[in-house]
Amino acid sequence: MSAVLAARGVSWRPSRGGPLILDGVTLELRGGEVLALVGPNGAGKSSLLALLSGDRRPTEGTVELDGEDLAGSGDAARLARTRAVLRQDHPMPFGFLVREVAELGRVPWRGIPGRPDDAGVVEEALRRVGLGALADRRATTLSGGERARLALARALAQDTAILLLDEPTASLDPRHQHGVMGIARDLAESGRSVLAVLHDLNLAAAYADRIALLHRGEVLACGVPEEALDEELLQTAYEHPLRVIGHPERDGPLVVG
Repeated sequence: MSAVLAARGVSWRPSRGGPLILDGVTLELRGGEVLALVGPNGAGKSSLLALLSGDRRPTEGTVELDGEDLAGSGDAARLARTRAVLRQDHPMPFGFLVREVAELGRVPWRGIPGRPDDAGVVEEALRRVGLGALADRRATTLSGGERARLALARALAQDTAILLLDEPTASLDPRHQHGVMGIARDLAESGRSVLAVLHDLNLAAAYADRIALLHRGEVLACGVPEEALDEELLQTAYEHPLRVIGHPERDGPLVVG
């Protein structure tokens, strides 16, 4: 499967003479896959996602979208119709209804002929994240987990071929964690591409086609879960005595420790 989004030898430092956060990273997001990006705190996961999204430019190397240099695209609205980004923080516009926050995902499509019905897209996005019954509530009254799911609904409402998720399960209970990753899995099976930064290695193993393990700004491993979640590599990356065993109920690895 060809790459729809790729980092090619990407390095990044926040300022001239500052610390090197990413060092020569090459990574591809392929069509129709879920790619999980894992690694310890400070490994560079969110920085890499910011480069892949176009929010930052690499110090060295290039980011390619459909084979073209992302830095030369220059059209923010077109980019927003191609990829949606879910960030770690979820500020809620004061006074907005839940439905109105999700409707913000349709802004890049305004004026585009033949676009799907906005109301229908928003309603489906809210239904998928389990917030359909709360559509007329004030967004500021939601719990932290509900706000995270609303932010995901807004990203889903963008109706893009690529979805970039930065810790989408961080504030969710186990049921909703699996619900979010199930959405990612469904999107991939429909031909879309999802990159998710995750801390839960077992969620990554359960839902990702491939896992990229970052360590000190470099890709330590990238492959199917059985390859990337190697016990020795994980212990090197996390500096913790993690163990990898076979999952008792499904094919694939289970990380314990």
